[in-house]
Amino acid sequence: MKQVLKNVFGIRFKLVFLSSFLLVIPLLGYQYILEMEEYLQRGQEQTVLGTAQALATALNERPELFNEGSYSPARRSEDLYVYPIFSPLALDDGSLIDWGDYQKYEVSFDYRNYLRTPLNPARYYGNDDSIRFQNMVGEYDGSLYAYFKVEDDSLVYRNKEALSLFRSDFLQITMLSKNGTNISNYVIAPYGPEPIYPFQVDDDYSNPSYEQRITGQWYEVDAGYEVELQIPMQMLGDRLGFAIFDVDDTDERSITTAVSTYRIPDAESLGSLRLPTPEIDRIVAGMNHNNSRIQVVDLSGRVLLTVGDIQSATGLELARGLSEIPENKYWLYIQRGILDPLYSQILSKPSSDFIDELYSDVTREGAHINSALQGEPLTQFRTLADTKTRILEAAHPILAEGEVMGAVVVDQNMNGLRTFRNQALEQLFNTMLAVMLIVALGLFLFASRISSRIRFLRNQAESIIDDVGRVQNTIVPSRSGDEIGDLSRSFSSIVERLTQYTNYLENMSSRLSHELRTPVTVVRSSLENLSMQDNGKESTVYLERAEEGIGRLNLILTNMSEATRLEQMLQTSEKEKIELNKVVNGCVEGYKLVYPESCFEVDFPSYPIYLNGVPEYIAQLLDKLVANAVEFSSIGQPIIVYCQALRDHAVLKISNSGPFLPEEMKQRIFDSMISVRPQEKQKQPHLGMGLHIARLITDFHGGQIRADNRKDREGVTITVVMPLYYN
Repeated sequence: MKQVLKNVFGIRFKLVFLSSFLLVIPLLGYQYILEMEEYLQRGQEQTVLGTAQALATALNERPELFNEGSYSPARRSEDLYVYPIFSPLALDDGSLIDWGDYQKYEVSFDYRNYLRTPLNPARYYGNDDSIRFQNMVGEYDGSLYAYFKVEDDSLVYRNKEALSLFRSDFLQITMLSKNGTNISNYVIAPYGPEPIYPFQVDDDYSNPSYEQRITGQWYEVDAGYEVELQIPMQMLGDRLGFAIFDVDDTDERSITTAVSTYRIPDAESLGSLRLPTPEIDRIVAGMNHNNSRIQVVDLSGRVLLTVGDIQSATGLELARGLSEIPENKYWLYIQRGILDPLYSQILSKPSSDFIDELYSDVTREGAHINSALQGEPLTQFRTLADTKTRILEAAHPILAEGEVMGAVVVDQNMNGLRTFRNQALEQLFNTMLAVMLIVALGLFLFASRISSRIRFLRNQAESIIDDVGRVQNTIVPSRSGDEIGDLSRSFSSIVERLTQYTNYLENMSSRLSHELRTPVTVVRSSLENLSMQDNGKESTVYLERAEEGIGRLNLILTNMSEATRLEQMLQTSEKEKIELNKVVNGCVEGYKLVYPESCFEVDFPSYPIYLNGVPEYIAQLLDKLVANAVEFSSIGQPIIVYCQALRDHAVLKISNSGPFLPEEMKQRIFDSMISVRPQEKQKQPHLGMGLHIARLITDFHGGQIRADNRKDREGVTITVVMPLYYN
């Protein structure tokens, strides 16, 4: 686990991790763009307010613009503003397409605009939300034009055999006479989609009388029906109202809902007509080039004129230059396939597909308008809940003789500024992403270069010492002038000195053995000469002790030089085809004679096992292993010699019963000068060379040797695995 963590959190990872702090730079750029957006918002706010002020200045001190015509000014929600129409309308074409842009002035009415009908004065027909309509009123060539978009889930037409006009869906027109004394009611209740046939009726819908001056068309649409009509202006008085009556039950044919532009059909509740002011149109039309929506409202908040639409009023014209358009197909693939989906998750894309509910009403509301109508200009931001589009609104009062006559309202959506911000952020992100990739790639390559040099130095260091701890290679010093090169040269110098010292230690045993044998021989010959002379009993005892010490010293010298001689012999020996089980069996028979107090058990196959090796060295290997097993074996317990062929290897095992081998010694026991024998149990001197010699012989035959504790009982098993011989 430690090795895995070491590889994961290496130099490359650390450098790449440190390079991630470069992300602070795009973060600072992001903050800068946000602050720039805020400054641009303030600038746009001042621009919009300046536009409203300029237009209000042009309308100041001209009260006649707000009091033109014989009709009273629009002050209430019931009032109807008559918009100018500049071309004739076809009322029999079956659609409202010829109304064109005039439809943006339409006003919506629903169950909240309920009506108390004369049929039942105590009842308000406002319980059903299934009926609603949009209405627009305009004036052209001495006639009043109007249309009605009615949403009705169940159309019930007038029964051709019925005489009553209120037992089906119908449109009612209520107007005040020219002299202002009488209220006239006109009902349009068709038998089906057809030209309209209006009837003037009393308050209880009795005494119908056909009115031919009112013309129009009634036709069905998917959601309900639409009605277009034309009324001569000479028929109209000061007030006018429309009502849609809905009947859903074809059997009872009772009125379920009545939605109207007024509440009560009397002279005070009907809406006033507000005729257009052409002069205002001409003044405002001159401002229709600043990418804004401009509206003029009177003291009641009623919209007198609208120029422009809020969807396209972005305030900023952002046209992408040809130089900014990427032409590389690979970059286009990255931009459209990877970056754009990523940016769409991070950046909110502005949409022009939104509807401003306040814009569609006949009146405007808001703190900025209220403030302007009180004489104080004001700007504010408003967010549309559905699309999260922000609207910048500014209102400035229109003054005449020190009194407020109305206000100029200039609106812009913030989509242009949002788009500008998104483009700036995308450009910033693209640039920083490219810089980050280049920097990260450079750091990665730099870290990879450093890591490869360090790994090369590590591999050299690991290959210096073999499995037995012997220095066999050196480190090639690097010529690089950096710290890693200096470290390489330092390691090379250290390894060179260590090699010299190791060679000195390796040769010291043979040198000591060679140098000590001469004095040992002299001492031994002197002791032999003394033993030939007549000595007393006490001298004889000392001579025997001296000879015993000389023998032990001679054995030590022999063991010290045995490994060195064996290595030299192995280098010059030639392998041959040998039968392993035959060699092992012969050795075991000899061990039975050499170690009569020990019991040997063998497990040999009936087929021969062939190796490519030297039989004398195999026998010497067995000698060391069996001698070790005999010395550590418990009294009366057998020593098991196992020899089998498994797949393409020969397996030789020597097992004895006795003390377990310590875990930390399982691998070190085959090293030179390592012994686990207690000092008090050593009958003769041991330098820890026996198993080391066994390892040298195993390595010579291309095998492996290991020591394991027995699982069936207390004891140790030494296993030797060597490859089989193949022709």
